[in-house]
Amino acid sequence: MSAGVPEIHVLDLKARLDEGDAPVMVDVREAFERAIADLPEWGQRHMPMAAVPQRFHELPRDADIVVYCRSGARSASVVQFLQAQGFEGAVNLAGGVLAWQEDVDPTLTRY
Repeated sequence: MSAGVPEIHVLDLKARLDEGDAPVMVDVREAFERAIADLPEWGQRHMPMAAVPQRFHELPRDADIVVYCRSGARSASVVQFLQAQGFEGAVNLAGGVLAWQEDVDPTLTRY
């Protein structure tokens, strides 16, 4: 856990997704990053970090929300912001897409 930000490990998220228990996934990376390497489709919401303060109201307050970016740093900041707005179910994907590539899908391009 980084600086008090709740996290989920990529293997725990993968297990949850495999069981059909998909949380709301929020990708806070830029479009060019998604073009390089993207996670499989689970209905992710693409909301670049800079847009979150204007768009967070699009997210369901009572849902489990997993926020991710390349390495987990930007998404941790977004989780802190969301929690301050009352999104108690928001968690950071520890290690982000890099951890997913490392532990789940080594075919993803590392960037």
